[in-house]
Amino acid sequence: MIANQPPADEYREIAGRFTTLVEAVPDDATWNRRSPVPAWTARDVVGHLVEWIPGFLAGGADLTLPQGPGVGEDPVAAWRTTSDGIQALLDDPTATDTTLVNPHIGEVALPQAIAQFCTADVFLHTWDLARATGQNEALDPQRCAMMLDGMQPLDELLRSSGQYGPRVEVPDDADVQTRLLAFIGRDPR
Repeated sequence: MIANQPPADEYREIAGRFTTLVEAVPDDATWNRRSPVPAWTARDVVGHLVEWIPGFLAGGADLTLPQGPGVGEDPVAAWRTTSDGIQALLDDPTATDTTLVNPHIGEVALPQAIAQFCTADVFLHTWDLARATGQNEALDPQRCAMMLDGMQPLDELLRSSGQYGPRVEVPDDADVQTRLLAFIGRDPR
C-alpha cells in the first residue's frame, strides 16, 4: 500500500486501471495476442486472475466470490464479476474480522491478505495486459519502487515458488518500472 492507503481504496485504484484496460480490448484477435508471460495470451492474463484469486480466498478464508461467465466466453464480464466481488469484500466494514489462513503466509487479516497478494498481482499483470493489447504500459513509479523494495529481499523464495521467471538483466540506471519488471522475469524491451 502507498502511504497507508486503505486496502479497499488501493484495490479500487489498481483494479480500476486494470478494468479500463480489459474494457478497451477491441476484439478476439487482440484477446488472443501473446502476453509477456510465456505461453499466455491477453485472455490468459485475465483468466489467471479470475481463477486464482477466488481459489485463494476460498481456500484461506472460506469465502466464495460471485461466478461470472468464463473468460473464454466473455473476459470483460468475467473480470468485472471477480473484481466487483473482491471490492465488495474490501468495502464490507466487517472484513477486518475475517482472517485468511494459508500454509505459506500464516494467518493474515483479510484486507491485508488481499492487498499483499491479490492487489499486487493485479498491479503486476496490468503491464502484461497493456503490453499484449497495445495499450499504455506505464505503471505508477512510486508503487513500482515500493513493490521492488519489498520483493528484493525475498528473491530466492519468490524464484523457488515457480511464480516468477529468471531475473532479466537491465542497466543499473534503468527506471524503476523497468527494474521491477526485470526482477519478476519480464523482458521490458
